[in-house]
Amino acid sequence: MSLSKYKKGDMVKVLAGKDKGKTGKILKTIPDKDKIVVEKINLIKKHKRPDQKSKGGVVEKEGSIHVSKVGLLCNKCNTAVRVRNKILEDGKKVRICSKCSDVINVG
Repeated sequence: MSLSKYKKGDMVKVLAGKDKGKTGKILKTIPDKDKIVVEKINLIKKHKRPDQKSKGGVVEKEGSIHVSKVGLLCNKCNTAVRVRNKILEDGKKVRICSKCSDVINVG
């Protein structure tokens, strides 16, 4: 599974794991590990020590999830799909939905 098909701001659907079926927006990509951080998905509790600026306590934040566990949401058919790349006549490279052949926009 390639991380190059996913970009920050894309809407994805979780296909496996404890958050299966949920959708969210990609906040961050981690290319070294083929992982992404998705909004409101894979929430973990981080125990934070107090410092001069902020109080300590338990903070909830999004953890990373592997790209093989998510699928990109198509705008037209509203399902998690595989993505193909296509180069248009003007030389622009776009992502195409494999089911409905619609162009998938970022965000």
